[in-house]
Amino acid sequence: MPHAISISNIMPKPTLANKIFVWFLDRLLGIKKMDTLYRQHEMQGLSKEDFSDRLIEILKLDIQGAKELQSKIPKTGPVVIASNHPFGGIEGVILARLIGEVRPDLKVLANKGLGIFKEISDYFIFTNPLSANDPKNGPSLRHCVKHVQSQGALLIFPAGKVSYYQKAKSGISEHIWNKLVGRLVSIDSCQFVPIFVNGQNSANFYRIEKIYFKLRMLLLGRELLNKTGAKIVINTGNAIQQKQFDKQLNHSDKAMLCRALSYAQDHRWRYQWPADTVTEQLPIIDEIKPEHLISEIKALPNQQLLLENKEYSVYFGYQSQLPLVVQEIARLREIVFRMHDEGSGQALDTDEFDATYTHLFIVKNTEHKIVGAYRMGLTDKLTEQQGPAGLYLQKMFNFKPSFVNQQGPCMEMGRSFLVPEMQGSYQGLLLLWKGIGRFAAKFPQYRTLYGTVSISKLFDPRSVKLIEQGLIDIQSSSQVDAVNPFEFTSHVEIDELAQKVNLKDQLSAFLMSIENDGKDIPVLARQYLKMGAKFHALGIDKSFNHTPGLLLSVHFPSAPEKLLKLYVGKDYEAYRDWTPNQQH
Repeated sequence: MPHAISISNIMPKPTLANKIFVWFLDRLLGIKKMDTLYRQHEMQGLSKEDFSDRLIEILKLDIQGAKELQSKIPKTGPVVIASNHPFGGIEGVILARLIGEVRPDLKVLANKGLGIFKEISDYFIFTNPLSANDPKNGPSLRHCVKHVQSQGALLIFPAGKVSYYQKAKSGISEHIWNKLVGRLVSIDSCQFVPIFVNGQNSANFYRIEKIYFKLRMLLLGRELLNKTGAKIVINTGNAIQQKQFDKQLNHSDKAMLCRALSYAQDHRWRYQWPADTVTEQLPIIDEIKPEHLISEIKALPNQQLLLENKEYSVYFGYQSQLPLVVQEIARLREIVFRMHDEGSGQALDTDEFDATYTHLFIVKNTEHKIVGAYRMGLTDKLTEQQGPAGLYLQKMFNFKPSFVNQQGPCMEMGRSFLVPEMQGSYQGLLLLWKGIGRFAAKFPQYRTLYGTVSISKLFDPRSVKLIEQGLIDIQSSSQVDAVNPFEFTSHVEIDELAQKVNLKDQLSAFLMSIENDGKDIPVLARQYLKMGAKFHALGIDKSFNHTPGLLLSVHFPSAPEKLLKLYVGKDYEAYRDWTPNQQH
């Protein structure tokens, strides 16, 4: 007799007494209808791949995101792939089929209910999510661990149960993820791939579960059948290395992080950057001849040479002293900013603040070329001469009386760049910071630096929102308001994670999952973090091609002693201990 699809396939050998019960359940759960389709389409005895293809074809499913999913599955080595569980069945078949093409060694930890489909049972390691105390669950979970430790690929639905309506979240969500996934992603060299399957079951399914949640299990078979013609969108994050997970998290917290990483892929949590205000780019002006630059630089007073380091020198000066140098800086800025989708589109990047701000710049002596610069505003002098309008960042932020630049002299930092050949080197950033430190030693009344770190629109908006959410704290944010805030709401599931763990320490994992080219937290933001920065607000700079800017401040004398000594040099103790009543 040909094999049939029936609830009896996952039950002990039926007795005469429960055959009637099986007959009743097959019809109640829609399994009898499945069996009819199974026979009509001659699915008996098919391979797991052919069976899955036939089922997807019969249901006429429109699956989107398949190629992206397959491209992000590591082809070798231990990997855990975890997904939300919106439907309770068909997503397991779809994902197993797609991932199995890339990883023939794939195993899927699944509800034993899928055992009714004998043809695809080879995919699965079965568990009973309805009974945590089922003695068969222990061996299944140990099988998962052993499979991953043996360099295998494992697909898991860590909620264990189908998603359901949650009033507190005003939408469909799911249970807390089992800490097993946290245990699995802690295995040496394991990679983690987060998946979010978009979709939901019928309204009746959620009405029934409000009456009594276990009743929804009775409808899963019918829910599979009513997916005919459905569009199922799969969004997949990039693989995350085991070393990217915060070692301080326990398995339960890692599972919570994995869950948030999955929900971060939700296609409904997306934002499109506004169209560029720069619609055409003028040709960059010609390079200023090196001999003209050197002529201006040699005319500077000796005290404006901040440091010499091998083939590099760092100076500070003003446009009135260095008109061609500042023009060359503006030319280089435009070149570099265009690389990050931040350029003005003009022949050089300049504005009226170039005339009033201090320019700190690095010269490569062997080539007589400028290779990096910072623009610094000395707030006491600027506001004395022009009032609040003298500060560039007054256009982006409303500073409250409690903000540090309203309390005393500060250095407003901005428009930093390194030429492309210096961007991958530690040396370029070190020279800029040594320049800042030596400048501060000369003018120790400037105790605090503040400014924005530009976050390129080459970042996915989700990453920018996560950086904002992870770095800005409530106390610091109360001191300032963005004139043009970033109008993109956070994700409720990530908000939930942020209540339990420090989101700042998880940012690299989130960005690795989102950014296809491997971008992490901007280098300058990481540098400021090392200095003990406070992050205050994220604003959109509409005069800088709608670029997001992360406002921060650093009390320079309070920086770690090792860094203060490195940047300020031999005078670091004098700078650290300076008081306003000292003569300068």
